[in-house]
Amino acid sequence: MTTPDTLIRGGTIYDGVGGEPFVGDVLIRGNTIASITAGSLPASAIRDAHIIDADGLAVAPGFINVLSWAGEALLVDGRSQSDIRQGVTLEVLGEGWSMGPWNEAQKRECLEQQGDLRYDVAWTTLGEYLEHLVRRGVSCNVASFVGATTVRIHELGYADRRPTPEELERMRGLVRQAMHEGALGLASALIYVPATFADTDELVALASVAAECGGLYISHIRNESDRLLEALNEFCEIMRRARCRGEVYHIKASGRANWGKFDALLGRIAELRAQGEPISADMYTYHASSTGLDSIMPPWVQEGGLKAWIARLRDEHVRARVKAEMNAPGGDWDNGWRCAGGAENILLVSFRTPRLKPLAGRTLADVAAERGLPPEDVAIQLVIEDESNVGAAFFSMSEDNVRKAVRTPWVSFCSDAQSVSAEGVFLQRNPHPRTYGAFARLLGRYVRDEQLIPLREAIRRLTSLPAENFRLAGRGRLAVGYAADVAVFDPRTIADRATFKEPHQYAVGMRHVLVNGVAVLRDGEHTGAKPGRVVRGPAWQPASG
Repeated sequence: MTTPDTLIRGGTIYDGVGGEPFVGDVLIRGNTIASITAGSLPASAIRDAHIIDADGLAVAPGFINVLSWAGEALLVDGRSQSDIRQGVTLEVLGEGWSMGPWNEAQKRECLEQQGDLRYDVAWTTLGEYLEHLVRRGVSCNVASFVGATTVRIHELGYADRRPTPEELERMRGLVRQAMHEGALGLASALIYVPATFADTDELVALASVAAECGGLYISHIRNESDRLLEALNEFCEIMRRARCRGEVYHIKASGRANWGKFDALLGRIAELRAQGEPISADMYTYHASSTGLDSIMPPWVQEGGLKAWIARLRDEHVRARVKAEMNAPGGDWDNGWRCAGGAENILLVSFRTPRLKPLAGRTLADVAAERGLPPEDVAIQLVIEDESNVGAAFFSMSEDNVRKAVRTPWVSFCSDAQSVSAEGVFLQRNPHPRTYGAFARLLGRYVRDEQLIPLREAIRRLTSLPAENFRLAGRGRLAVGYAADVAVFDPRTIADRATFKEPHQYAVGMRHVLVNGVAVLRDGEHTGAKPGRVVRGPAWQPASG
């Protein structure tokens, strides 16, 4: 049976590359865009097409979430509702940690540490994971970087040491295999254990493999606070020595004392770009980050993994040293405790243990007052009691710097969050509101209300900019022959609704979303369709046979 064409009629068309918008028709045939016409297509050209009336609406390429943590959530619920309802048609995974390659110990660890989201591990390599996900059914497309942390754990576990030459060569082989399976490049997240144990030479050795395969090196750099500019210098050294393109994850200056460094950070990257260096960055549209309480404790206490970390914290002498280092200025690690500026700026958002779940949505200061203990002690207690790193939001950034990043033309956008549904198991935690609102917040608050950038520029940076940076062929534009990933929304009403107090609220204003030509959102409601595919990088080698 032939699938009927789809005609998106009379909308204001944004091509994704920043061209002047115009009113016209978009005809979709199968999974690709067949024609784009200013004005109306003749009736003879559309035959029995399904008509989407887009009068008064914006028609744009589907958005690309350049840093997504949806890898586990999509195994539980493939509808990707919180992002689909914002127009996201591609989730890019793999910030430092990727869903492969995993050895048997990594698989066991994954199963042991699962919390509310439960799933079987039916894959080994990154390529196998992506194919498994699509076979199960997902509404969005999926792509991934290979995690530098993941390949390090694969060979060294959580040890604080350099790899031997033999181990490093095996790590390079894992990166090469992942690139051939379609990874977009190598990703690192260097403030987290055991990634923080990797030195520059190790990262160069891994990034050079990605570069040889046409991939990108993308990084949560080693420090986003006191040593921000030094961390950028290391990132640039890795790019130069590995001869690779590079992108800085979720660009920021964390901690009030460091807010003034943001102009220098942007200026340095702009200078490098002017010199022809292939460097870019991305951001989320909030002044609060979200990570775990591991980010407020020194790396040495976490060596060996979660169980070893918790075992050390049970020792009163270790706890005393940890608390002293949390409060000491000028350390050599990215100290989330000092960046937050106080326990009142740390909001607890997720726990594994049912007994502790009622604490989600409260500040660490509030819980410390209730327990009658210093907040440093309570943070340690919570990690021990929950047997996890405990999810938290940190209010450590400047809203003015967020606006500066929004205005910067080489910065694309991400959620740095899962893509979930406002129902069932996902209600067991209070996520950062960026989970439900990062992209709608850009288009509503910063584009329409504050008019920081034009709508066509925002769409460019949600679509063709990341597609070009990541070398995603045939995506990121409304153009004939391109994949029919399309977002149709009302620029007058699109807005985020999620708050830190009530995060489980979908964004509004997105009317229709098509993924590979199939409607996954129709008249603002999810259709249940799961036409998502794996989007692979430039070195992909199809399996023979």
